[in-house]
Amino acid sequence: MTIAFPPGSVADVASGLAEHDYLADEALATAIFLAIELQRPLLLEGEAGVGKTEVAKTLARWSGGRLIRLQCYEGLDASQAVYEWDYSRQLLHLRTCEAVGDLAADAASVEDELYSDKFLVRRPLLDAIAHDDDIAPILLIDEVDRADDEFEAFLLEVLSEYAITVPELGTFRATKPPIVIITSNRTRDVHDALKRRALYHWVEHPGFEREVEIIRRRTDGVTDDLAGQVARAVAQFRGLGLYKPPGVAESIDWAQALHRLEQQGLTVESADASLGTVLKYREDQQRVRDHGLDQVVAAATDA
Repeated sequence: MTIAFPPGSVADVASGLAEHDYLADEALATAIFLAIELQRPLLLEGEAGVGKTEVAKTLARWSGGRLIRLQCYEGLDASQAVYEWDYSRQLLHLRTCEAVGDLAADAASVEDELYSDKFLVRRPLLDAIAHDDDIAPILLIDEVDRADDEFEAFLLEVLSEYAITVPELGTFRATKPPIVIITSNRTRDVHDALKRRALYHWVEHPGFEREVEIIRRRTDGVTDDLAGQVARAVAQFRGLGLYKPPGVAESIDWAQALHRLEQQGLTVESADASLGTVLKYREDQQRVRDHGLDQVVAAATDA
């Protein structure tokens, strides 16, 4: 049975996401349902790789709305996030007007043309606010903790009213507000003001059974035994105090890599050879080997 969007209940959210291969627990499904119902941004925090970004991607597939992604980074400003003017096209337009003699005749009219929607480059925030889509887009503001405090304050202003002012054109207001998913890996604390504006959920690593099911859904040809062994091994890695504990994405990659190596089950040799698929730092790989990769494999395969 296909679950319609927007969902009518928390159970519909869980089922709708599952139809698109995202397995959400009840708490996450509840947060998503309330964000949609209340038209509030949803701030998802958690370690890298737990599936925060995938929530937005899955909502886009389910709803049929566009996924509009704003990747945050240090130094991000309004020209990259909201809008900018296409200066090269404006200059070309000026030169064309000069060539045909229109510039001198009506300078004010030419200036108005220069700052019209024709030359406006819409970046993710303005694109999401001023859209004319039949279905509300999903606005993914990814890794907001990497942006500067000033941008976070500006973002709060935009999300409070779902409106953006372009001085030359006026104020754009969302007639159909986007569904906003904000993610943070908590490299720094997000300001309380933004948290108050948004609904909040901390995304945990999935439990064993759910991770096995995720691996099975997201891989092709991986056996249940191999999926279970990978999930157990990864759970052990996460308990070793690694610099970058593997997330669900790494579990999926590792299982798929082992399958492509024609492994039906985890062995010390295959685990060692493919360790770079799941652990992306040399120090983490060394810590696992010092701990005893054979012990990890034995615990993963004996269960």
